[in-house]
Amino acid sequence: MADDASTLQQQMWDFVYAYDAAYDRAAQAVGLSAAQACLLGQLTMGERSMGELAVELLCDPSNVTQLVARLEARGLVTRVPDPADRRVKQVSITPAGRREHRAVRRSFDFPADRLGRLTGEEQRQLSALLATMAAPPGDGSAGTCAPADSDRGR
Repeated sequence: MADDASTLQQQMWDFVYAYDAAYDRAAQAVGLSAAQACLLGQLTMGERSMGELAVELLCDPSNVTQLVARLEARGLVTRVPDPADRRVKQVSITPAGRREHRAVRRSFDFPADRLGRLTGEEQRQLSALLATMAAPPGDGSAGTCAPADSDRGR
């Protein structure tokens, strides 16, 4: 049983590595880093404060500041003071940022390629298993690079 668990764990690491590498390539294809693409993905779900982005992306606030500055310089995001608290900066995605994010999604064919290898029944089983495994542990520590479904086709 330990060997099975060890093998499964290694297979999971291999999949995560392959997924990340494919996402890196998709982001680089449009001149973004994976972190910049992730940040744009978060903003497709709506405006965020710099602090919220740091929490959602599981990174240091200073890193978010650098990411946002680079994206802002390219016209992909905007920063404005929060009307309720002028010390807080709200970040939103621009139309150009949405176009760049869609370009990343179009070039990121890894999920479709891998899912295409499975039958419909295998896809349903995988979906159920991933939902169980991806459920937050209860401590709220669930960051994501995934864009909202509502961003598709915009």
